[in-house]
Amino acid sequence: MIRIDNVSKQHGKQVLFLEAQAVIHRGEHVGLVGPNGAGKSTLFRMIVKEEQPDEGQVAVDRGVSIGYFSQDVGEMKGRSVVAETMAGAGPVSEIGAELHQLEHDMADPDKADQMDKIIERFGEVQARFEELDGYSLEGRAKEILAGLGFSQEMMDGDVGALSGGWKMRVALARILLMKPDAMLLDEPSNHLDLESIIWLENFLKGFEGAILMTSHDREFMNRIVGKIIEIDGGELTTYSGNFDFYLEQRAINERHHEAQYARQRARLKKEEVFIARLKARASHAAQVQSRVKKLEKIEKVEAPKKVVAQHFEFKQSPRSGEDVARLAQVHKQYGSKVIYDGFDFLVRRTERWCVMGVNGAGKSTLLKLIAGATQPDSGEASMGGSVKLGYFAQHAMDILTPDITIFEHLIGHFPTASQGSIRTLAGCFGFSGDEVDKKVRVLSGGEKARLVLATMLYDPPNFLVLDEPTNHLDMGTKEMLVEALKKFDGTMLFVSHDRHFLAELSNRVLELTPEGAHVYGGGYTEYVQRSGHEAPGLRS
Repeated sequence: MIRIDNVSKQHGKQVLFLEAQAVIHRGEHVGLVGPNGAGKSTLFRMIVKEEQPDEGQVAVDRGVSIGYFSQDVGEMKGRSVVAETMAGAGPVSEIGAELHQLEHDMADPDKADQMDKIIERFGEVQARFEELDGYSLEGRAKEILAGLGFSQEMMDGDVGALSGGWKMRVALARILLMKPDAMLLDEPSNHLDLESIIWLENFLKGFEGAILMTSHDREFMNRIVGKIIEIDGGELTTYSGNFDFYLEQRAINERHHEAQYARQRARLKKEEVFIARLKARASHAAQVQSRVKKLEKIEKVEAPKKVVAQHFEFKQSPRSGEDVARLAQVHKQYGSKVIYDGFDFLVRRTERWCVMGVNGAGKSTLLKLIAGATQPDSGEASMGGSVKLGYFAQHAMDILTPDITIFEHLIGHFPTASQGSIRTLAGCFGFSGDEVDKKVRVLSGGEKARLVLATMLYDPPNFLVLDEPTNHLDMGTKEMLVEALKKFDGTMLFVSHDRHFLAELSNRVLELTPEGAHVYGGGYTEYVQRSGHEAPGLRS
């Protein structure tokens, strides 16, 4: 239903696509992968005709409706959240608006002379509205909004009063309610909590239309897609299977390519040596020419592309005492909302606690209390002996100095470090070459998060308190961070909605529920097995 035929596209000097080809069939759920800047968003925009290819064509079958969710949600104000969601539901919302206007016209005495025409049109529109399941539209809108984390009070409230993250959820709800033939979803799980991610995952798995999506959430991608299209060096390569299968298959292909290249290089070298030896003998001139021509006709195997994976190695951190942090009989409330009432919690050395709980359960508050970023109303929050704290807050990026470069930021924090080690550190967190000269103010949210993490981990603490550290990080940086933190020999307390991150790094789980706190020995995987759910809000 969507075909990319010999597409070439260039932005300035950057070649994004070069005679690229791919096909998306009806009902296929496809993951679109590639490094940042490879052209994923450009491909989406070409499909919906917001951009045109320089050469080739992007063709969509006649009559195919497309819903496109991007990170740019546009202006939202003047309606309730439910009304805003329904207004973006495509043809059914337009027909619903016409139906409402016709109902108003039928009650207008000034239009009595047009009544026969109005009634006839009303019958046609009403039949089409019923065909599109229009009368259940509001119910479906509320169901989708609830799945994405909206309370009834929020649904009835002014959409203009929402934060940017919640407006993104409204924009996503509009696409889901639209039920198009194909959905283009650019990072749909951004700004969602774990419960909403899992709800969305189940919704998309059951969606009968086609999906083309990007995501930095490995588990989310794995569970939805059955095909991967990779953008690499201007080419589109298609793999059957989910994201993990794609990684395995790509690794196999790379090994085969390397072996094929090595075999050909060895064969060519042997031929070149043979020719060089015969050249010295005039009697073998014809044989030499024959060999040279044969060598020229051989189709050369391209040298394998070397993708250098960055690895961050922790320096040795100082050893802390056995008791790292303690909350004793802590009471904390905001206004009339009590978050903790007589709460006790102990973190011991080398424990890796992940904190689970629905929005408002007190996850970030717990981390702030432990890190000393907020104080309890009563009770005690204390740190153990020889503890060196590293705290990554959700808004840590807001305190960066905007008018200095990445390199100036890092050298300012570590003035005795060599330029080489600072550049190596920057490279590990995705800032290679001239990128270290970028000003902080031009960095994206993900780039700022990487810079804060790089600063925090270079001179390592022995106690890491991390509040959603993987928000905005691309998959490659997430994987680097996971591998680095696996080797970290200190203590960790963290909140994350990334199930891969949770499963790989936790060895204790603290679940915060309205009934109280529950502790699970063992990590997130054991928590899922023992509790029967992947997040507290999914409790049956």
